[in-house]
Amino acid sequence: MKKLLSIATVAGLSLSSTVFADSPTNPVKKKIGEASETPMMKQTIAEIAMDDERFTTLVAALKATGLDKTLNKDGVNYTVFAPTNEAFDKLPKATLDSLMLPENKDKLTKILTHHVVPAKLMAVQVVPGDVRTVGGDTFTVTTEGGAVMLDNAKVTETDISGTNGVIHVIDTVLIPDA
Repeated sequence: MKKLLSIATVAGLSLSSTVFADSPTNPVKKKIGEASETPMMKQTIAEIAMDDERFTTLVAALKATGLDKTLNKDGVNYTVFAPTNEAFDKLPKATLDSLMLPENKDKLTKILTHHVVPAKLMAVQVVPGDVRTVGGDTFTVTTEGGAVMLDNAKVTETDISGTNGVIHVIDTVLIPDA
């Protein structure tokens, strides 16, 4: 077994009980045939999301909060667990419409930052446990039947690399505890 690193070592933060390891048994893998260095590597996380039709709702939410500018900067690495448009469609329309209002910017920011970890973590580095987000909350990573879950969200694609981090696609919007 390769050496385990705590997320505190990886991210420079004090986090609870999560470890990341280069593990051949990690069930989340890139799509078959996907190269580890894609042409997107010359784009930031924000640029990748803006160029991908699956993330139009996420991009609109990032722009509404100003977080698009944060995820467009080089120099700091992030891991974004990016919900697709279909993930946002699972929310009641009234809830999503309400979150996009200027007076609910803080609420929307809290939800979006609950999807971001302050380090570039490739799929092989993620193992079960609690993960602290840039929003200060945690979500729990579990593996069941070959699937990786973040609370109630399933990871459906991994390792979309950018110049300032990586995107892992999820099928449900993560909602932090109040």
